[in-house]
Amino acid sequence: MTELMELPRKTVATADDPRWARIVARDHTSDGQFWYSVATTGVYCRPSCPSRGANPKNVTIHDTLAAARATGFRPCKRCKPDGESLEAENAVLVAKACRLIEESGEAPSLAELADAVGLSASYFHRMFKASTGLTPREYVTAHQAERVRERLAQGQSVTASIYDAGFNSSGRFYEKANGMLGMTPSKYRAGGADSDIRFAVGQSSLGAILVASSDKGVAAILIGDDPDALVRDLQDRFPKARLIGGDADYEQLVARVVGFIEAPGIGLDLPLDIRGTAFQQRVWQALREIPPGKTVSYAEIARAIGAPKAMRAVAGACASNNIAVAIPCHRVVRNDGSLSGYAWGVERKRALIEREAAA
Repeated sequence: MTELMELPRKTVATADDPRWARIVARDHTSDGQFWYSVATTGVYCRPSCPSRGANPKNVTIHDTLAAARATGFRPCKRCKPDGESLEAENAVLVAKACRLIEESGEAPSLAELADAVGLSASYFHRMFKASTGLTPREYVTAHQAERVRERLAQGQSVTASIYDAGFNSSGRFYEKANGMLGMTPSKYRAGGADSDIRFAVGQSSLGAILVASSDKGVAAILIGDDPDALVRDLQDRFPKARLIGGDADYEQLVARVVGFIEAPGIGLDLPLDIRGTAFQQRVWQALREIPPGKTVSYAEIARAIGAPKAMRAVAGACASNNIAVAIPCHRVVRNDGSLSGYAWGVERKRALIEREAAA
């Protein structure tokens, strides 16, 4: 009788525990934060376990792995809660593949990358995309673009830069040049001379908002107190481009950004001109996959892109982000949940997080 009387209280406690929703969602980012055991199956699992969902009345959530083991239950054979998660194991393989790409003189093929990490080409392709947000080919292209940018910036000729970056023909490079560099190679080598950047400044409750675009998409969203200072900042970021004040139509784009800041629930989907290194692009892609109202740690982003030890580099990529709110670096916090630095001010970061959580 006592057990029957206790059962409803336990059901309510488990179902109302905020961690239960993360178990139902099979949230990989919760792995290592808590574990749960299931009385009817006699096993304990990690939150991301892919097994059939359990009834909350049969589930006990544990703060530590030791507490889960203390139940006397056996570890689940599917999610293997005592060892590294599948996500962590995949992250190691992705990191190995990324190093191979970065260290190769010529771009390795999908088959070569898959063979290097001991997986089939199809599984490796899916796993790599899930971990980094990029396909292996997209990552190779981003890394090649990084090499080209470095060599052009050093004054190397366009032809030499193309071949040093691993392209085996100039034709293949020129097919992708505008997408990789945002302009022709000769213009890039000249520091972006003769390229046009349209911009306009609006006002929000968080301060002035400057939005700037190339012909590819939004290249910068800057936030600050002084509109003139934002324009000077834009000039510093694009020193040889022609800055053109936006017309009424372009100001509508600024209004969309301001609207999102005031009411995040409306969403913000803009074409972006993202310029950065291969690593930065991996980080920024991971940031764009964080849903509004949720925050993640630098460590979680590092694991998500297959570089679990690169937390400082992840923080550096967040700090290098030119496109506020559309690439939501404000959703990244310290491991303890506290707020870290933000290029446009910690108070603005706090306000954005609070508004998104309330939306």
